[in-house]
Amino acid sequence: MRSIAALLATVAIASPALAGGPVAVEPEPTVTPIAQPVIASGMDWTGAYAGVQLGYADVDSNGSLYDGDGMIGGIHAGYRWDMGSIVAGAEVDWDTADIDLGDPVLGSVDDVARLKLMVGTEIGRSLVYGTVGAAHASATVDGEDYSDNGWLFGAGFDYAVNDRWTVGGEVLKHKFDDFDATGVDIDATTVKAKVALRF
Repeated sequence: MRSIAALLATVAIASPALAGGPVAVEPEPTVTPIAQPVIASGMDWTGAYAGVQLGYADVDSNGSLYDGDGMIGGIHAGYRWDMGSIVAGAEVDWDTADIDLGDPVLGSVDDVARLKLMVGTEIGRSLVYGTVGAAHASATVDGEDYSDNGWLFGAGFDYAVNDRWTVGGEVLKHKFDDFDATGVDIDATTVKAKVALRF
């Protein structure tokens, strides 16, 4: 009886060793997610702005009697709405002009005011846009004052130097048919550099 008990005890002790002993459970490896790079989004163009511009204008007339070119410069103000990838806005501007018309000189362009609608797309910190609108020009010819309304179209861009200041450029084509009932059709192209402060 004692020998049977000893045999059973020996088998009980030896069984785990024969079976390979207790099985160690390896912890599952933990996977650390790789941080995704942060992509900087474009700036928010929504808001009001105002600034100054300086540029050059080239004026052509039918018959070339009142052709001319010269410097222009003035002020502008507007408001934009940022709708994601599309930015829309409205802008008013005014330029005084130093443009002699004709050779010999018959007159001069005195100033131009504009009301423009703009639609564009942002590319990083830049805004590229197209514009259409109305224009009003004043001129002096042979001592007489003339003025008339016309229309314009063009394109431009702005670059945000920081959250407050932008710099940019704009090219506009102006059309004045039968300027102030004189029978003269006027086309004017302007190229301007612009600086603005955003509010």
